Amino acid sequence: MFELVMRAPAALVEPVSDLLMDELDALSVSVEDADADTAAEHALFGEPGMPAPAAGWERSTLKALFDTEQAAEQAATLLLAQHGDDGQGGGVILQALAVMPDQDWVRLTQSQFAPVEITPTFWVVPSWHEAPAAAKQVIRLDPGLAFGTGTHPTTRMCLRWLATQPAMNPGKRVLDYGCGSGILAIGAALVGAASIDAVDIDSAAVQSTHDNALRNGVPLSQLKPGLPDAALGLYDTVLANILATPLKLLAPLLAGHVAPGGWLVMAGILERQADELTAAYAPWLDVRVADREDGWILMTAQRPALTAAGQA
Repeated sequence: MFELVMRAPAALVEPVSDLLMDELDALSVSVEDADADTAAEHALFGEPGMPAPAAGWERSTLKALFDTEQAAEQAATLLLAQHGDDGQGGGVILQALAVMPDQDWVRLTQSQFAPVEITPTFWVVPSWHEAPAAAKQVIRLDPGLAFGTGTHPTTRMCLRWLATQPAMNPGKRVLDYGCGSGILAIGAALVGAASIDAVDIDSAAVQSTHDNALRNGVPLSQLKPGLPDAALGLYDTVLANILATPLKLLAPLLAGHVAPGGWLVMAGILERQADELTAAYAPWLDVRVADREDGWILMTAQRPALTAAGQA
């Protein structure tokens, strides 16, 4: 395998990356800050789960992998012809073409994902790992196309909430809105929920939830993946691990699915967004911060139960 290393200004990062992947048969392209670890280093960040505010840094290093040296050389020749440096830092500069040592890329990728502790007895474990001896409840989940592997604080907080609630009796009905990989729906099944609707606008997430449920031994008669119109009626627990903006827009819908005595559990919210969510849900539910981790918060609300007279 051969690595082509180039430097490019921010304006060329996206077109050069697209050219490498779409027309020049690069196996992968990565972009790094050329000034990293110097006084000129510049952070690029945006809302988690949303696109970065720019495709690259003002001085970016692009690294492209190729199967053969010939492919790497041809790519370098074409890039320099089309986007070569103009002498004023306005083009691509070739920095290196190097042979990459053979590696077990599957093993290297797997080594980045270790078992995740939710509680001492509740774990999320990739398929290539043994579950810890103390684990009594285990979700088997590998990285995939859909969001949710248990490594993000928002997912951990939702699972921790589920794991520390009193055992759900067989009548409990759960909605996982924005199910992603299905990790929260599977977690609800493990702690005793008998009926779980897991919905997402992304058909790939619906399929991922379907597959992960079966891998974890959760029958589809218990956990039903589908598109959002499959969410019907009232639920004892409504889970929504999305982001603050869609959670605000969905306030009437999500609150409307919470049964008397039921819970709304929301994540994907930064600490500074707590007041916005509280205000958005105020007409329906009293939403409060229930957990915090690494700048993220979990917000929950319980709808009052019906009284003997049938009033909430």
